[in-house]
Amino acid sequence: MIQAFAFYLFASVLLASAVLVISARNPVHSVLWLILGFFNAAGLMLLAGAEFIAMLLVIVYVGAVAVLFLFVVMMLNIDFAELRAGFARYLPFGILLALVLAVEMIFAVGAWNAGSIDMAQRIAPIASDVPNIKAIGALLYTQYLFVFEGAGLVLLVALIGAIVLTHRERAGVRPQNISEQVKRRPQDAVRNIDQPVGQGVKL
Repeated sequence: MIQAFAFYLFASVLLASAVLVISARNPVHSVLWLILGFFNAAGLMLLAGAEFIAMLLVIVYVGAVAVLFLFVVMMLNIDFAELRAGFARYLPFGILLALVLAVEMIFAVGAWNAGSIDMAQRIAPIASDVPNIKAIGALLYTQYLFVFEGAGLVLLVALIGAIVLTHRERAGVRPQNISEQVKRRPQDAVRNIDQPVGQGVKL
């Protein structure tokens, strides 16, 4: 009974927050509704016994991606009038895409239920006393070790490429000279002047 109540609670809040993400006129509010949706999706994953995915949703998506979206949206100078006009203009195309995605999801669920494979054979064979995180870690670092390392190398190359593309020479920028700052003496920065009374200081 408690599991069913928790499932319907998480599912209803997740659906409501997903609708508010795309219907909110303020982008900051959309990101906040997205964070709420991630938390409820993590709750659903916990109910399904996938605690690793729930942890990823909270740590990676809420703690990094959604917060990054929030900071970017808050720093952008967004014209809300133009944003609303663009929303009304692209509404028919968005509805068409939503219908296509809905048809694809219905077709995928129908094809999954129409299969002749037993439900017990559809999931990976994991012992009941082994946690999901331990089983995923054993697969990642044994059978899929080279694929896992290859994905890490791809992300590293992308990170280096982004740094190289953004780190370019700019005109009118005075770079920091560490050696000159270290060699600077107190007498080079301080000047004693016998200032006459009634006269201003000359810089």
